[in-house]
Amino acid sequence: MERNESFFHKIIEGVHDMCYIWKKEMAMFIRDEGVLIFCVIVPLAYPLLYSWCYNNEKVEEVPVAVVDLSHSAQSREFIRKYDASPEVKVAYHCNNLKEGEALVGHQAVRGVLYFPPDFATRLNRLEQSMVSVYCDMSLMLNYKAIYATATSVSLDMNKTIQVKLNHHYTAHEEEVASQPLGYTEVPIFNPVGGYGHFIIPAVLILIIQQTLLLGIGMSAGTARETNRYRDLVPVSRHYNGIFRIVLGKSLCYFMVYLVMSAYLTMVVPRLFSFISFPEHHALLGLMIPYILACIFFGMTLSCIIRYRENVILLIVFTSIPLLFLTGVSWPESAMPGFLRSIAYLFPSTFGVRGFVRINTMGASLADIQHEYQMLWIQVVVYFFATCLVYRSQILHARRHALERMERIKEKTRQARQAKEGTIQ
Repeated sequence: MERNESFFHKIIEGVHDMCYIWKKEMAMFIRDEGVLIFCVIVPLAYPLLYSWCYNNEKVEEVPVAVVDLSHSAQSREFIRKYDASPEVKVAYHCNNLKEGEALVGHQAVRGVLYFPPDFATRLNRLEQSMVSVYCDMSLMLNYKAIYATATSVSLDMNKTIQVKLNHHYTAHEEEVASQPLGYTEVPIFNPVGGYGHFIIPAVLILIIQQTLLLGIGMSAGTARETNRYRDLVPVSRHYNGIFRIVLGKSLCYFMVYLVMSAYLTMVVPRLFSFISFPEHHALLGLMIPYILACIFFGMTLSCIIRYRENVILLIVFTSIPLLFLTGVSWPESAMPGFLRSIAYLFPSTFGVRGFVRINTMGASLADIQHEYQMLWIQVVVYFFATCLVYRSQILHARRHALERMERIKEKTRQARQAKEGTIQ
């Protein structure tokens, strides 16, 4: 009976200590303007700005210059069909290729369509003719619009020429002759072929990790600068106290980011009509370990960073590399082996991959079992890593507190001795 009462008393004491740490951390969270900005204002506003920038997902009316040295009916037909496409616009007609190059250099156009003098002559001789497409490769969306439109027009004209040459009697024969192997293009998971549908889900999940690291790092930097770790000494009487501290501090951020993650993963995609049809229980099952892994990873990392200003520099520097390491913007199979190994250290790697499959492809937790398991492994590993580094911080603060008390006692003793000697 006494053992049960002692165990129950320890549980009550642990919950009390954890609530004490949660209360102090929540008060700091509200009072610290920097933490409040990065953990509340940025997750609320930044996704709206980013999604708004990419809301117009496909480029239209990309300006192109035409150099037509053929001056034939065939070249004019090609130009007419090319200009009729909504993706490009014939903005200039040039006399030679040098003029077109100059326009590209001045960014007046994004590409040049070049017809050689023998373009129609070769077609009339039943020989293969060429149309040269020069594209500005600085922006892949413009390149795709210019090149894909030229390819589509050339295929359409090829079909027409082939039908005229074969002299078929029925429309069905002409269709079979021009396209023996038919195909139907069905874009899956991104039916509009837009850049926003492709990149925004990954960015939303990365925002959760980066803002959490910023908030936790700035909070730890403030605590270190103001020596606030000494306030935790009374509740860290033994090793179990470290668990209470870590759980109390993490509970504060977990409560805040459960709300923020719901906003980022469910509200923002619907505000901008991005594709989003996740199973809610699968989304919740993924976000719980992801948020916990980010919190414990941030708490571990915060003990390495000394000043709160350094956190901003570190997070800004790593944001783009971490987006590449997720394998969304660049195939994971094309990455070097050491980069794939480094990617396993960050929760965003598995959080982004899992969310993209759940949100865009309608996957269940069973379909993302690997990412789900890896996130829970990170939760356990970073939790104990956080306990170790916080234990080191607490012992260091306790040692300094004891040394300070010894110095005060020594000064008091010396002052007393000096006073007694003066009296004598």
